[in-house]
Amino acid sequence: MPQTAQPGQNGIPAGVRRPAHGVTAVRGGRTWRTWHTWHTWRPSPYAVFGGLFWLVMTLAYWRVPLCCDAGQHAAVVERLKADLLHPAHPMADLPGAGSPYYSPYAVVQGALARLTGLSGWEAVRLAAPVNLAVLLTGIGRFVRTLTPRPWAPVLAVLFMTLLWGTERVLWSGYLGLMSMTTNLGYPSTFAIGLTFWAWAMTGTRARGASRGAPRGACSWRGHAGLGVLYGLIVLVHPISAVASLTGAVAIVVAWQRSWRVPVVGRWALTGAVALGVAVVWPYYDVLALPGNTGVDAIHRRLYEHMGGHFWLALLGVPALWARARRAGGGRWWRAGRDPLVLMFALECLVVAYGWTSGHYTYGRILGLTAVPPQLALAVELAAPRPWEWARRALGAAAAAGVCVGFLAQAGAVVPRALDPVGFAQPPQWPGYGWAARHIGPGEVVITDGYYAGHAIAGYGPNLVAPAWPDPALDERERARRLADVRAYLDPASTRAERTAIARRYHVRWLLLTRWRKVPEEAVVVDRNRRTGEVLARLGAARG
Repeated sequence: MPQTAQPGQNGIPAGVRRPAHGVTAVRGGRTWRTWHTWHTWRPSPYAVFGGLFWLVMTLAYWRVPLCCDAGQHAAVVERLKADLLHPAHPMADLPGAGSPYYSPYAVVQGALARLTGLSGWEAVRLAAPVNLAVLLTGIGRFVRTLTPRPWAPVLAVLFMTLLWGTERVLWSGYLGLMSMTTNLGYPSTFAIGLTFWAWAMTGTRARGASRGAPRGACSWRGHAGLGVLYGLIVLVHPISAVASLTGAVAIVVAWQRSWRVPVVGRWALTGAVALGVAVVWPYYDVLALPGNTGVDAIHRRLYEHMGGHFWLALLGVPALWARARRAGGGRWWRAGRDPLVLMFALECLVVAYGWTSGHYTYGRILGLTAVPPQLALAVELAAPRPWEWARRALGAAAAAGVCVGFLAQAGAVVPRALDPVGFAQPPQWPGYGWAARHIGPGEVVITDGYYAGHAIAGYGPNLVAPAWPDPALDERERARRLADVRAYLDPASTRAERTAIARRYHVRWLLLTRWRKVPEEAVVVDRNRRTGEVLARLGAARG
C-alpha cells in the first residue's frame, strides 16, 4: 500500500501521497506531477502585464467612437457581406476587382458578417481584441528569441507604445498609445502582429537546431510554412510587408551561420512560397502595387513631421550602438551580426528611398522602423543588476522619455471624466447611423462633410467620389468624380447642371453640413441636432 508522507518528509508536503511503484506507479506519478505543476507554476511578468495591457487597451478602443479609416474598413466588410466572391468597390458604385482592401483578413471578416449578421462597424470593433492578442503574443515571442530576460517583453511593450514623439500621429501601422485607440481594429495591426511571429520563427530557423531550435523547425516543411505566413502578411497589408520582409532579411543575414546548398534551398523555398501565396490571391494583383503612385501625395506629410513623431524613439539608438559594438567585437563592419542593428539600417534605407524617389508611401514603414531601437533599449534595460554607469544613465533617460511620452498620449487611456489635467483626447467623430437608416444599401450619396465622406460608406451606401485612392479605380476617374461633386455643390450651379450630375452617377441622397444650402429639388428627410447636418432626398434623380 502507498504510504502517506509526514510533514516535510523528503520535500513532499503533508497529505500528498508518495509516488507509488509497480502497478500503481503511473497513476501515483501522475498525481504527484499534477500537484507539483499546479503549485509551482507562476505566470511570467509578461503574462501579467501583457494581459492587463490587452484589457486596458481593448476598453480604451471601445470607448472611443470609430473614426478615420474605420469607415473604409467597415465598407469593405459590408461589400463582402453583400457579395463574398465579387464585391463592389468599397466606396463607389463600381466594380471592386483589383482593390487591395479585399485581403484574406477582410474576406474572413466578410464571411463572419454573413454568418452572424454583424454590420461592418461591429466587425471592425470586434476585431480589435483579436488583433491586439496577435500583436502582444507576437511581440513576446520575438523578444524571447532575442533574450531570455523575463522583463524584456514588458519593457518592449512599454517603449513601443510610449517612446514615439510629442506630436500626435494617428496613422495605421503605428503602435503609439494614441494611435492604438484608432487603429487596433485595422488590418495593419493584425499584419504587424503576424510580422513579429514571422520574425520569431525566422530567427529560430536562422539559428538552427544546434542553437536549441525545436525539432523540425529547420525542415523543408517548416520553411514552407514560414513562406505561407509571409505571403499572408503581404496580402493583408502590403506596405507593412515591406518592413516585414526587410526585417526577415536582416535576421537571416545576421544569424544564419551556415550557407550550404540545403540551407540556401530552404530559404529559397520560403521566398518562393511567400511569392506564390501572394500571387495566386484572386481578389487583386499584388505585383501591380509597387508601381502605383496614387497614395504617395498623402504620405508626404509623414516625412515632413518625422521629428515630432519619432524623437523619443531615438533614446534606443545608444542601445543599438552597444549591440553593434558587442556583435562586431569592436569592428563596425561586423555590426551586421546583430539582427536589430541590421534591421534598423535596412529599414532606414527603405525610408530614404521613399523620400528621394518621391514614392512617399514607403514612409509608412516608419512605424516599424522605430521598433529596432525600442526593442534594443528594452533588452538592454532588462539586464540584471548591478548596472554600470552607462546603463544607469540610459535607464534614467528612458524613464524620462516614458514619462514625456505618456503625458503626450495619456488621453488615450484616461477618460475625460477622470482627467484632472486636460490631456489631449482621441478624435471624437460623429456617427451616421441616423442617416444610414434612411439610405438603402448601395444607394449613392453626395456629401460635403469631411467626416461623412469618410464614414457613410461604412454603413452600406456609396459615394460618387471615394475619399481615398484605390487601385480598383483609376485616379484620373476619381479626380473627374471629385470635380463633378464640387460642381454639384457649387452655389452658382444651376438646377439643370445638378440634375445632369445626379443622373450620371445615380445620386439619390445629399448629406450636407449646416453651412450648405439644400438645393430646391431636394427634400429634407432628417437632421442631426448635434452637428446640424442635413439628409435630403433627390426623388427625381433616380435613373
